[in-house]
Amino acid sequence: MLIRYSKIAFVASIALFASLVAFGNMTDYGSNFEFVRHVLLMDTIFPSSTIHYRAIESPMLHHAAYVFIIALEALTAILCWVGVYHLLKQVKSSADEFNRAKKVAICGLSLGFLVWQVGFMSIGGEWFGMWMSEQWNGVPSAFRFLATIALVLIYVVQRDGDLE
Repeated sequence: MLIRYSKIAFVASIALFASLVAFGNMTDYGSNFEFVRHVLLMDTIFPSSTIHYRAIESPMLHHAAYVFIIALEALTAILCWVGVYHLLKQVKSSADEFNRAKKVAICGLSLGFLVWQVGFMSIGGEWFGMWMSEQWNGVPSAFRFLATIALVLIYVVQRDGDLE
């Protein structure tokens, strides 16, 4: 039982994290929007960089990208919370039922991993050169988030046995 409750708590911790991130981005839209805007404008990367042609200058696209990010963060939170609910419902069930109940949590954790790996590390960090910006470099934070989510995902997908 301890391992099952531990897995539920770990998923809940990621759900809480994603909820706080999405909530912060919604309630402090302006300042957090500036981060996305500067990354997309590529206005703080190395001046000599030859990738400036990738910059997106449209304010409408900046807002669309930011809203999309917030939606993915919120969806990550929702899927993880629903996953916690399903796991709690099956915590005293057979191993097969508990393992099947992990599906939504695994979806939420996977989406969270993809948001921070693909969205922030790959697209923001590499395509838009965010790593070159001293002021708007979110790569280290994104790595911490995706590494934590990946570890929780690896732990949760481990098959649980029947209760003694």
